[in-house]
Amino acid sequence: MAKDKKQPRPKAITPKGFRDYFGAEVAQRQQMLTKIAGVYHRYGFDALETSAVETVEALGKFLPDVDRPNAGVFAWEEDGDWLALRYDMTAPLARVFAQYRNDLPTPYRRYAMGPVWRNEKPGPGRFRQFYQCDADTVGTGSVAADAEICAMLSDTLEAVGIPRGDYVIRINNRKVLNGVLEVAGLSGDDDEAARGIVLRAIDKLDRLGIDGVRALLGAGRKDESGHFTEGAGLTDAQADVVMGFMAAKRDSGAATVARLSELVADSAIGTEGVAELQTISDLLDAQGYGPDRITIDPSVVRGLGYYTGPVYEAELTFEVTDEKGRPRNFGSVAGGGRYDDLVKRFTGQAVPATGVSIGVDRLLAALHAKGRLDTASVGPVIVTVMDRDRMADYQTMVAELRQAGIRAEVYLGNPRNFGNQLKYADKRDSPIAIIAGGDEFDAGKVQIKDLILGAKIAQSASAEEWKDHPQQFEVARDQLVAKVQAILASQG
Repeated sequence: MAKDKKQPRPKAITPKGFRDYFGAEVAQRQQMLTKIAGVYHRYGFDALETSAVETVEALGKFLPDVDRPNAGVFAWEEDGDWLALRYDMTAPLARVFAQYRNDLPTPYRRYAMGPVWRNEKPGPGRFRQFYQCDADTVGTGSVAADAEICAMLSDTLEAVGIPRGDYVIRINNRKVLNGVLEVAGLSGDDDEAARGIVLRAIDKLDRLGIDGVRALLGAGRKDESGHFTEGAGLTDAQADVVMGFMAAKRDSGAATVARLSELVADSAIGTEGVAELQTISDLLDAQGYGPDRITIDPSVVRGLGYYTGPVYEAELTFEVTDEKGRPRNFGSVAGGGRYDDLVKRFTGQAVPATGVSIGVDRLLAALHAKGRLDTASVGPVIVTVMDRDRMADYQTMVAELRQAGIRAEVYLGNPRNFGNQLKYADKRDSPIAIIAGGDEFDAGKVQIKDLILGAKIAQSASAEEWKDHPQQFEVARDQLVAKVQAILASQG
Protein backbone atom coordinates (compact mmCIF):
# COMPACT_ATOMS: atom_id res chain seq x y z
CA MET A 1 0.00 0.00 0.00
CA ALA A 2 1.42 3.35 -1.09
CA LYS A 3 2.24 5.83 1.62
CA ASP A 4 0.38 9.13 1.65
CA LYS A 5 2.48 11.83 0.08
CA LYS A 6 3.77 14.19 2.76
CA GLN A 7 2.41 17.71 2.34
CA PRO A 8 5.15 20.33 1.95
CA ARG A 9 5.41 22.94 4.64
CA PRO A 10 3.97 26.34 3.71
CA LYS A 11 6.49 29.07 2.98
CA ALA A 12 6.71 31.76 5.62
CA ILE A 13 6.66 34.66 3.17
CA THR A 14 4.57 37.81 2.78
CA PRO A 15 2.49 37.74 -0.43
CA LYS A 16 3.88 39.82 -3.29
CA GLY A 17 2.76 43.41 -3.09
CA PHE A 18 1.94 43.30 0.61
CA ARG A 19 3.93 44.02 3.77
CA ASP A 20 3.83 43.55 7.53
CA TYR A 21 3.83 46.38 10.08
CA PHE A 22 5.40 45.99 13.53
CA GLY A 23 4.89 47.75 16.85
CA ALA A 24 6.69 51.09 16.34
CA GLU A 25 5.33 51.52 12.80
CA VAL A 26 1.78 50.84 13.93
CA ALA A 27 2.15 53.21 16.88
CA GLN A 28 3.55 56.00 14.68
CA ARG A 29 0.71 55.60 12.21
CA GLN A 30 -1.88 55.71 14.98
CA GLN A 31 -0.33 58.82 16.49
CA MET A 32 -0.45 60.56 13.11
CA LEU A 33 -4.05 59.46 12.46
CA THR A 34 -5.06 60.78 15.88
CA LYS A 35 -3.69 64.22 14.97
CA ILE A 36 -5.47 64.12 11.60
CA ALA A 37 -8.74 63.07 13.23
CA GLY A 38 -8.39 65.98 15.65
CA VAL A 39 -8.29 68.48 12.77
CA TYR A 40 -11.19 66.80 10.95
CA HIS A 41 -13.26 66.74 14.13
CA ARG A 42 -12.54 70.44 14.70
CA TYR A 43 -13.95 71.15 11.25
CA GLY A 44 -17.18 69.38 12.15
CA PHE A 45 -16.64 66.02 10.43
CA ASP A 46 -17.93 62.79 12.01
CA ALA A 47 -16.16 59.41 11.91
CA LEU A 48 -17.51 56.58 9.75
CA GLU A 49 -16.36 52.96 9.41
CA THR A 50 -17.66 50.95 6.46
CA SER A 51 -17.24 47.32 5.52
CA ALA A 52 -13.98 46.38 3.80
CA VAL A 53 -16.07 44.36 1.32
CA GLU A 54 -18.51 45.89 -1.16
CA THR A 55 -20.39 44.50 -4.12
CA VAL A 56 -18.57 45.04 -7.41
CA GLU A 57 -21.71 46.78 -8.63
CA ALA A 58 -21.50 49.29 -5.76
CA LEU A 59 -17.79 49.96 -6.29
CA GLY A 60 -18.23 50.69 -10.00
CA LYS A 61 -15.49 50.77 -12.63
CA PHE A 62 -13.29 53.72 -11.85
CA LEU A 63 -9.78 52.29 -11.47
CA PRO A 64 -7.42 52.92 -14.39
CA ASP A 65 -5.83 49.44 -14.33
CA VAL A 66 -8.35 47.81 -16.64
CA ASP A 67 -5.67 45.46 -17.95
CA ARG A 68 -5.45 43.82 -14.52
CA PRO A 69 -7.76 40.95 -13.43
CA ASN A 70 -11.17 42.21 -12.31
CA ALA A 71 -10.28 45.71 -13.51
CA GLY A 72 -7.84 46.29 -10.68
CA VAL A 73 -9.87 45.06 -7.69
CA PHE A 74 -9.65 41.86 -5.63
CA ALA A 75 -13.01 40.25 -6.40
CA TRP A 76 -14.72 36.89 -6.02
CA GLU A 77 -18.11 35.36 -6.74
CA GLU A 78 -20.40 34.25 -3.92
CA ASP A 79 -23.97 32.93 -4.35
CA GLY A 80 -24.22 34.55 -7.74
CA ASP A 81 -23.01 37.98 -6.57
CA TRP A 82 -19.58 39.47 -7.17
CA LEU A 83 -17.90 40.94 -4.09
CA ALA A 84 -14.64 42.88 -3.84
CA LEU A 85 -12.32 44.49 -1.34
CA ARG A 86 -12.80 48.26 -1.40
CA TYR A 87 -10.24 50.09 -3.53
CA ASP A 88 -10.86 53.45 -1.87
CA MET A 89 -13.08 55.06 0.79
CA THR A 90 -15.19 57.17 -1.57
CA ALA A 91 -17.20 54.51 -3.37
CA PRO A 92 -18.34 52.96 -0.04
CA LEU A 93 -19.34 56.45 1.16
CA ALA A 94 -21.57 56.89 -1.89
CA ARG A 95 -23.28 53.59 -1.08
CA VAL A 96 -23.69 54.52 2.60
CA PHE A 97 -25.22 57.92 1.82
CA ALA A 98 -27.63 56.40 -0.68
CA GLN A 99 -28.59 53.65 1.78
CA TYR A 100 -29.07 55.87 4.86
CA ARG A 101 -29.93 59.19 3.22
CA ASN A 102 -33.20 59.53 5.13
CA ASP A 103 -31.38 59.25 8.46
CA LEU A 104 -28.26 61.29 7.75
CA PRO A 105 -28.00 65.10 7.91
CA THR A 106 -27.53 66.91 4.62
CA PRO A 107 -24.85 67.99 4.00
CA TYR A 108 -23.21 64.93 5.54
CA ARG A 109 -19.62 65.47 6.63
CA ARG A 110 -17.63 62.38 7.44
CA TYR A 111 -14.05 61.14 7.73
CA ALA A 112 -12.82 57.55 7.43
CA MET A 113 -9.49 55.84 8.01
CA GLY A 114 -8.39 52.33 7.13
CA PRO A 115 -6.80 49.97 4.60
CA VAL A 116 -7.81 49.73 0.94
CA TRP A 117 -6.78 47.13 -1.64
CA ARG A 118 -5.88 47.43 -5.31
CA ASN A 119 -4.98 44.59 -7.64
CA GLU A 120 -2.13 46.52 -9.21
CA LYS A 121 1.29 45.46 -10.40
CA PRO A 122 3.53 45.89 -7.34
CA GLY A 123 6.82 47.72 -7.47
CA PRO A 124 9.27 49.60 -5.23
CA GLY A 125 7.19 51.48 -2.68
CA ARG A 126 3.97 50.41 -4.44
CA PHE A 127 1.83 48.01 -2.43
CA ARG A 128 -1.50 46.34 -3.04
CA GLN A 129 -2.74 47.16 0.45
CA PHE A 130 -2.29 50.62 1.90
CA TYR A 131 -3.94 53.02 4.33
CA GLN A 132 -6.10 55.97 3.34
CA CYS A 133 -7.54 58.78 5.44
CA ASP A 134 -10.51 60.53 3.82
CA ALA A 135 -12.77 63.47 4.56
CA ASP A 136 -15.84 64.23 2.42
CA THR A 137 -18.87 66.50 2.34
CA VAL A 138 -21.93 65.02 0.62
CA GLY A 139 -25.07 66.91 -0.31
CA THR A 140 -23.96 70.43 -1.24
CA GLY A 141 -22.97 71.85 -4.60
CA SER A 142 -21.38 74.95 -3.08
CA VAL A 143 -17.70 75.25 -3.94
CA ALA A 144 -17.31 76.66 -0.43
CA ALA A 145 -17.16 72.97 0.54
CA ASP A 146 -14.21 72.48 -1.83
CA ALA A 147 -12.45 75.53 -0.40
CA GLU A 148 -13.06 74.21 3.12
CA ILE A 149 -11.56 70.81 2.25
CA CYS A 150 -8.41 72.50 0.91
CA ALA A 151 -8.09 74.70 4.01
CA MET A 152 -8.57 71.67 6.25
CA LEU A 153 -5.92 69.75 4.30
CA SER A 154 -3.48 72.62 4.81
CA ASP A 155 -4.17 72.67 8.55
CA THR A 156 -3.81 68.88 8.69
CA LEU A 157 -0.37 68.83 7.07
CA GLU A 158 0.88 71.45 9.51
CA ALA A 159 -0.69 69.63 12.47
CA VAL A 160 1.19 66.39 11.74
CA GLY A 161 4.55 68.14 11.30
CA ILE A 162 4.88 69.40 7.71
CA PRO A 163 5.82 73.08 8.12
CA ARG A 164 4.55 75.85 5.92
CA GLY A 165 6.90 76.17 2.96
CA ASP A 166 7.42 72.41 2.68
CA TYR A 167 4.07 71.81 0.98
CA VAL A 168 1.66 73.35 -1.49
CA ILE A 169 -1.96 72.43 -2.23
CA ARG A 170 -2.69 72.83 -5.94
CA ILE A 171 -6.25 73.29 -7.26
CA ASN A 172 -7.70 72.87 -10.75
CA ASN A 173 -11.16 72.15 -12.16
CA ARG A 174 -12.22 69.29 -14.45
CA LYS A 175 -14.73 71.66 -16.06
CA VAL A 176 -11.86 73.88 -17.16
CA LEU A 177 -10.08 70.82 -18.57
CA ASN A 178 -13.24 69.84 -20.42
CA GLY A 179 -13.50 73.39 -21.75
CA VAL A 180 -9.94 73.28 -23.05
CA LEU A 181 -10.62 69.95 -24.76
CA GLU A 182 -13.78 71.43 -26.26
CA VAL A 183 -11.87 74.43 -27.60
CA ALA A 184 -9.31 72.01 -29.02
CA GLY A 185 -12.08 70.14 -30.84
CA LEU A 186 -12.05 67.01 -28.66
CA SER A 187 -15.58 67.02 -27.23
CA GLY A 188 -17.20 64.37 -29.44
CA ASP A 189 -17.99 60.77 -28.54
CA ASP A 190 -15.33 59.58 -30.98
CA ASP A 191 -12.69 61.59 -29.10
CA GLU A 192 -13.05 59.76 -25.77
CA ALA A 193 -9.83 57.74 -26.17
CA ALA A 194 -7.86 60.82 -27.21
CA ARG A 195 -9.23 62.80 -24.24
CA GLY A 196 -8.03 60.08 -21.89
CA ILE A 197 -4.53 60.17 -23.36
CA VAL A 198 -4.45 63.97 -23.11
CA LEU A 199 -5.46 63.93 -19.44
CA ARG A 200 -2.88 61.27 -18.59
CA ALA A 201 -0.21 63.26 -20.49
CA ILE A 202 -0.98 66.44 -18.54
CA ASP A 203 -0.79 64.45 -15.30
CA LYS A 204 2.76 63.37 -16.21
CA LEU A 205 4.12 66.90 -16.70
CA ASP A 206 6.33 66.80 -13.59
CA ARG A 207 7.89 63.51 -14.66
CA LEU A 208 8.15 63.92 -18.44
CA GLY A 209 8.54 67.67 -18.88
CA ILE A 210 7.09 69.84 -21.64
CA ASP A 211 8.72 67.91 -24.50
CA GLY A 212 7.54 64.54 -23.19
CA VAL A 213 3.95 65.73 -22.80
CA ARG A 214 4.00 67.34 -26.25
CA ALA A 215 5.10 64.03 -27.75
CA LEU A 216 2.21 62.21 -26.06
CA LEU A 217 -0.24 64.77 -27.41
CA GLY A 218 1.00 63.96 -30.91
CA ALA A 219 2.16 60.67 -32.39
CA GLY A 220 3.56 59.22 -29.17
CA ARG A 221 6.70 58.91 -27.09
CA LYS A 222 9.56 56.42 -26.79
CA ASP A 223 11.17 56.28 -23.36
CA GLU A 224 14.79 55.53 -22.45
CA SER A 225 14.15 51.79 -22.43
CA GLY A 226 12.80 51.90 -25.97
CA HIS A 227 9.19 51.36 -24.93
CA PHE A 228 6.78 53.32 -27.14
CA THR A 229 3.61 54.91 -25.71
CA GLU A 230 0.95 55.75 -28.27
CA GLY A 231 -0.05 59.40 -28.36
CA ALA A 232 -3.39 61.19 -28.66
CA GLY A 233 -2.83 62.03 -32.33
CA LEU A 234 -3.63 65.73 -31.96
CA THR A 235 -2.80 68.21 -34.68
CA ASP A 236 -0.24 70.89 -33.95
CA ALA A 237 -3.04 73.45 -33.51
CA GLN A 238 -4.89 71.21 -31.04
CA ALA A 239 -1.69 70.49 -29.13
CA ASP A 240 -0.98 74.23 -28.96
CA VAL A 241 -4.30 74.77 -27.17
CA VAL A 242 -3.51 72.10 -24.58
CA MET A 243 0.06 73.30 -24.08
CA GLY A 244 -1.18 76.87 -23.64
CA PHE A 245 -3.50 75.63 -20.92
CA MET A 246 -0.63 73.90 -19.11
CA ALA A 247 1.42 77.10 -19.24
CA ALA A 248 -1.43 79.22 -17.83
CA LYS A 249 -0.17 79.32 -14.24
CA ARG A 250 0.78 82.82 -13.11
CA ASP A 251 2.24 84.33 -9.94
CA SER A 252 -1.18 84.85 -8.33
CA GLY A 253 -4.45 82.96 -8.30
CA ALA A 254 -6.26 85.93 -9.83
CA ALA A 255 -3.80 86.16 -12.74
CA THR A 256 -4.02 82.40 -13.37
CA VAL A 257 -7.82 82.51 -13.36
CA ALA A 258 -7.77 85.46 -15.78
CA ARG A 259 -5.52 83.57 -18.20
CA LEU A 260 -7.70 80.44 -17.99
CA SER A 261 -10.75 82.59 -18.68
CA GLU A 262 -9.14 83.74 -21.93
CA LEU A 263 -8.32 80.18 -22.98
CA VAL A 264 -11.86 78.79 -22.48
CA ALA A 265 -13.84 81.88 -23.48
CA ASP A 266 -15.61 79.91 -26.26
CA SER A 267 -16.68 77.07 -23.91
CA ALA A 268 -19.65 77.33 -21.54
CA ILE A 269 -18.47 74.44 -19.34
CA GLY A 270 -14.95 75.87 -19.25
CA THR A 271 -16.21 79.31 -18.27
CA GLU A 272 -18.26 77.75 -15.48
CA GLY A 273 -15.16 75.96 -14.19
CA VAL A 274 -13.12 79.18 -14.22
CA ALA A 275 -15.83 80.96 -12.21
CA GLU A 276 -15.71 78.17 -9.61
CA LEU A 277 -11.93 78.49 -9.33
CA GLN A 278 -12.32 82.25 -8.84
CA THR A 279 -14.82 81.68 -6.01
CA ILE A 280 -12.55 79.11 -4.31
CA SER A 281 -9.57 81.48 -4.60
CA ASP A 282 -11.57 84.36 -3.08
CA LEU A 283 -12.83 82.21 -0.18
CA LEU A 284 -9.34 80.94 0.66
CA ASP A 285 -7.83 84.42 0.44
CA ALA A 286 -10.47 85.70 2.85
CA GLN A 287 -9.43 83.02 5.39
CA GLY A 288 -5.72 83.81 5.06
CA TYR A 289 -4.71 80.82 2.92
CA GLY A 290 -2.36 82.52 0.48
CA PRO A 291 -0.38 81.10 -2.46
CA ASP A 292 2.38 79.98 -0.09
CA ARG A 293 -0.09 77.29 1.05
CA ILE A 294 -2.79 76.88 -1.62
CA THR A 295 -2.54 77.84 -5.30
CA ILE A 296 -4.45 77.51 -8.58
CA ASP A 297 -2.52 75.17 -10.90
CA PRO A 298 -3.84 74.02 -14.32
CA SER A 299 -1.52 70.98 -14.40
CA VAL A 300 -3.54 69.12 -11.71
CA VAL A 301 -5.66 66.36 -13.29
CA ARG A 302 -6.22 63.50 -10.79
CA GLY A 303 -6.45 59.98 -12.19
CA LEU A 304 -9.85 58.62 -11.16
CA GLY A 305 -12.65 59.00 -13.66
CA TYR A 306 -15.43 60.12 -11.33
CA TYR A 307 -14.29 63.73 -10.71
CA THR A 308 -16.67 66.34 -12.14
CA GLY A 309 -15.47 69.72 -10.85
CA PRO A 310 -12.68 71.13 -8.66
CA VAL A 311 -9.73 68.77 -8.11
CA TYR A 312 -6.85 69.28 -5.71
CA GLU A 313 -3.56 67.72 -4.75
CA ALA A 314 -1.16 68.24 -1.83
CA GLU A 315 2.48 68.12 -2.89
CA LEU A 316 5.48 68.13 -0.57
CA THR A 317 8.13 70.38 -2.04
CA PHE A 318 11.24 69.44 -0.06
CA GLU A 319 13.96 67.30 -1.63
CA VAL A 320 14.78 63.68 -0.84
CA THR A 321 17.10 61.24 -2.59
CA ASP A 322 15.72 58.36 -4.64
CA GLU A 323 16.97 54.76 -4.63
CA LYS A 324 19.81 55.81 -7.01
CA GLY A 325 20.91 58.68 -4.80
CA ARG A 326 19.47 61.38 -7.07
CA PRO A 327 17.73 64.42 -5.53
CA ARG A 328 14.01 64.81 -6.24
CA ASN A 329 10.96 66.45 -4.72
CA PHE A 330 9.02 64.19 -2.39
CA GLY A 331 5.79 64.66 -4.37
CA SER A 332 2.10 64.12 -3.72
CA VAL A 333 0.70 62.82 -0.43
CA ALA A 334 -3.00 63.68 -0.80
CA GLY A 335 -5.58 64.47 -3.43
CA GLY A 336 -9.26 64.66 -4.13
CA GLY A 337 -12.00 66.62 -5.79
CA ARG A 338 -15.70 66.96 -6.55
CA TYR A 339 -17.66 63.91 -7.70
CA ASP A 340 -21.25 64.98 -8.21
CA ASP A 341 -22.37 61.84 -10.08
CA LEU A 342 -21.17 59.07 -7.79
CA VAL A 343 -24.21 58.84 -5.48
CA LYS A 344 -26.49 59.30 -8.49
CA ARG A 345 -25.54 55.79 -9.56
CA PHE A 346 -27.60 54.49 -6.62
CA THR A 347 -30.42 57.03 -6.36
CA GLY A 348 -30.94 58.26 -9.90
CA GLN A 349 -30.85 61.78 -8.49
CA ALA A 350 -27.86 64.12 -8.56
CA VAL A 351 -26.17 64.35 -5.15
CA PRO A 352 -23.18 66.73 -5.13
CA ALA A 353 -20.12 65.69 -3.10
CA THR A 354 -16.48 66.59 -2.62
CA GLY A 355 -13.62 65.13 -0.59
CA VAL A 356 -9.94 64.46 -0.10
CA SER A 357 -7.86 61.34 0.55
CA ILE A 358 -4.49 61.31 2.33
CA GLY A 359 -2.02 58.55 1.48
CA VAL A 360 -1.12 57.55 5.02
CA ASP A 361 2.02 55.56 4.19
CA ARG A 362 3.31 58.33 1.93
CA LEU A 363 2.74 60.95 4.62
CA LEU A 364 4.45 58.76 7.23
CA ALA A 365 7.45 58.38 4.89
CA ALA A 366 7.55 62.16 4.52
CA LEU A 367 7.55 62.67 8.27
CA HIS A 368 10.39 60.14 8.54
CA ALA A 369 12.31 62.05 5.88
CA LYS A 370 11.82 65.31 7.80
CA GLY A 371 12.76 63.71 11.14
CA ARG A 372 9.34 64.62 12.53
CA LEU A 373 8.52 61.20 13.97
CA ASP A 374 9.55 59.91 17.37
CA THR A 375 11.35 56.73 16.31
CA ALA A 376 12.41 55.81 19.84
CA SER A 377 10.56 52.71 20.94
CA VAL A 378 9.67 52.42 24.63
CA GLY A 379 8.74 48.94 25.74
CA PRO A 380 7.08 47.70 28.91
CA VAL A 381 8.58 47.50 32.38
CA ILE A 382 9.69 43.85 32.78
CA VAL A 383 9.04 42.05 36.05
CA THR A 384 11.63 39.27 36.04
CA VAL A 385 11.02 35.88 37.62
CA MET A 386 13.55 34.54 40.12
CA ASP A 387 11.26 32.00 41.78
CA ARG A 388 8.53 30.45 39.64
CA ASP A 389 6.66 29.41 42.79
CA ARG A 390 6.10 33.11 43.56
CA MET A 391 4.33 33.81 40.23
CA ALA A 392 1.29 35.18 42.06
CA ASP A 393 3.52 37.77 43.75
CA TYR A 394 5.05 38.79 40.41
CA GLN A 395 1.59 39.09 38.86
CA THR A 396 0.53 41.26 41.81
CA MET A 397 3.44 43.63 41.16
CA VAL A 398 2.67 43.93 37.46
CA ALA A 399 -1.01 44.53 38.24
CA GLU A 400 -0.09 47.42 40.53
CA LEU A 401 2.07 48.96 37.82
CA ARG A 402 -0.69 48.64 35.22
CA GLN A 403 -3.26 50.13 37.57
CA ALA A 404 -0.95 53.15 37.90
CA GLY A 405 -0.99 53.53 34.09
CA ILE A 406 2.45 52.00 33.56
CA ARG A 407 2.96 49.56 30.69
CA ALA A 408 4.30 46.36 32.28
CA GLU A 409 4.53 42.60 31.88
CA VAL A 410 5.84 39.55 33.73
CA TYR A 411 8.51 37.51 31.97
CA LEU A 412 6.70 34.34 30.90
CA GLY A 413 9.56 32.46 29.26
CA ASN A 414 11.84 29.92 30.93
CA PRO A 415 13.10 31.76 34.05
CA ARG A 416 16.05 29.44 34.65
CA ASN A 417 18.60 31.73 32.95
CA PHE A 418 18.34 35.25 34.35
CA GLY A 419 20.59 36.61 31.60
CA ASN A 420 18.03 35.58 29.02
CA GLN A 421 15.42 37.60 30.85
CA LEU A 422 17.54 40.73 30.55
CA LYS A 423 18.19 39.96 26.86
CA TYR A 424 14.44 39.72 26.43
CA ALA A 425 14.01 43.10 28.14
CA ASP A 426 16.62 44.53 25.76
CA LYS A 427 14.75 43.22 22.70
CA ARG A 428 11.55 44.74 24.06
CA ASP A 429 13.25 48.15 24.55
CA SER A 430 12.24 47.97 28.19
CA PRO A 431 13.15 50.99 30.33
CA ILE A 432 13.15 49.16 33.68
CA ALA A 433 13.50 45.62 35.06
CA ILE A 434 12.02 44.60 38.42
CA ILE A 435 14.04 41.93 40.27
CA ALA A 436 12.85 40.02 43.33
CA GLY A 437 13.85 36.61 44.65
CA GLY A 438 13.31 34.82 47.93
CA ASP A 439 15.62 37.12 49.92
CA GLU A 440 13.88 40.25 48.62
CA PHE A 441 10.41 38.88 49.32
CA ASP A 442 11.43 37.86 52.87
CA ALA A 443 12.82 41.35 53.50
CA GLY A 444 9.80 43.11 51.93
CA LYS A 445 11.99 44.74 49.26
CA VAL A 446 12.49 44.75 45.46
CA GLN A 447 15.38 45.61 43.17
CA ILE A 448 14.68 48.11 40.36
CA LYS A 449 17.16 48.28 37.48
CA ASP A 450 17.29 51.36 35.22
CA LEU A 451 17.97 49.73 31.83
CA ILE A 452 18.17 53.01 29.90
CA LEU A 453 20.90 54.36 32.18
CA GLY A 454 22.63 50.98 32.07
CA ALA A 455 22.72 51.12 28.28
CA LYS A 456 24.21 54.63 28.34
CA ILE A 457 26.92 53.52 30.76
CA ALA A 458 27.72 50.51 28.58
CA GLN A 459 28.10 52.76 25.51
CA SER A 460 30.24 55.35 27.28
CA ALA A 461 33.98 55.37 26.79
CA SER A 462 34.44 56.20 30.45
CA ALA A 463 32.34 55.15 33.43
CA GLU A 464 33.71 58.06 35.48
CA GLU A 465 30.96 60.44 34.35
CA TRP A 466 28.30 58.00 35.58
CA LYS A 467 29.72 57.19 39.02
CA ASP A 468 27.15 59.40 40.78
CA HIS A 469 24.26 57.91 38.80
CA PRO A 470 23.24 54.52 40.23
CA GLN A 471 21.46 52.25 37.79
CA GLN A 472 19.96 49.83 40.33
CA PHE A 473 17.94 50.60 43.45
CA GLU A 474 16.63 48.59 46.37
CA VAL A 475 13.33 49.93 47.69
CA ALA A 476 10.60 48.80 50.02
CA ARG A 477 7.96 46.68 48.34
CA ASP A 478 5.26 49.29 48.93
CA GLN A 479 7.42 51.91 47.18
CA LEU A 480 7.65 49.92 43.92
CA VAL A 481 5.19 51.99 41.90
CA ALA A 482 6.45 55.37 43.14
CA LYS A 483 10.09 54.53 42.35
CA VAL A 484 9.26 53.20 38.89
CA GLN A 485 7.31 56.39 38.17
CA ALA A 486 10.30 58.51 39.32
CA ILE A 487 12.75 56.59 37.11
CA LEU A 488 10.45 56.80 34.08
CA ALA A 489 10.12 60.56 34.64
CA SER A 490 13.91 60.93 34.80
CA GLN A 491 14.21 59.02 31.50
CA GLY A 492 11.85 61.49 29.84
